Amino acid sequence: MTWHYLPAPAQRRMAQWFGRRPCRMKLESPVISFTFDDFPRSALTNGGAILRERGFAGTYYASLGLMGKTAPTGEMFEPEDLDQLIKQGHELACHTFDHCDSWETSPAEFETSILRNRKAVAEQLPGVTLGSLSYPINWPRPQTKRAVARYFECARGGGQTFNDGIVDLNYLKAFFIEQSRDGFDAVKQTIDATARAKGWLIFATHDVCDAPTRFGCTPRLFEQVVECSAKSGAAVLPVSKALRLKAMS
Repeated sequence: MTWHYLPAPAQRRMAQWFGRRPCRMKLESPVISFTFDDFPRSALTNGGAILRERGFAGTYYASLGLMGKTAPTGEMFEPEDLDQLIKQGHELACHTFDHCDSWETSPAEFETSILRNRKAVAEQLPGVTLGSLSYPINWPRPQTKRAVARYFECARGGGQTFNDGIVDLNYLKAFFIEQSRDGFDAVKQTIDATARAKGWLIFATHDVCDAPTRFGCTPRLFEQVVECSAKSGAAVLPVSKALRLKAMS
């Protein structure tokens, strides 16, 4: 099948409907996670600092093949940033080694890139394991979702909403902060809805700086989101800790 010739709506439906790993989620109270894709340095120096001021930790989805480079999302992390991330109590997670397009890349190539990333992390940070994955660039093929399930407790996509009820651990929903740069009401409404539903809201972004790329946000906006989350009464946890709450079954 020539996957890349499928129209985008069909691709999206296939990503949502097939290759699922259903899990009924029941939480005693709402949970919010903050995640960063690609791992631009500013995500740790600025975004991480804002989280740490409140005693929170985030999840950083890193592509080790981007380390030390400049990408469309800004200046990427350096080896010393990995050490700092772990020392500061944040979670390191997988974004494939090659920052693969999750739809355009064959499942076999995608899996190979996962293994390269795991090997690179083991060389940089012996003993550190990657518990979850974020799909780069695009939604995943069904076969890719099935491959991901062999290596990770969960995988995250987009969707601009929160997770509740029966969720797909191979394709958790997330809310990208940069899509609400000009309308904080959408952020506030989603946080409030998560609190009412006792759901799990996963925020996502890339760089966090005063002049962000189109994929990132300013420290001021990020701080607003963190402050609103803290006031909501939700527990703010990295993805791995949120997933392991005993109330989830």
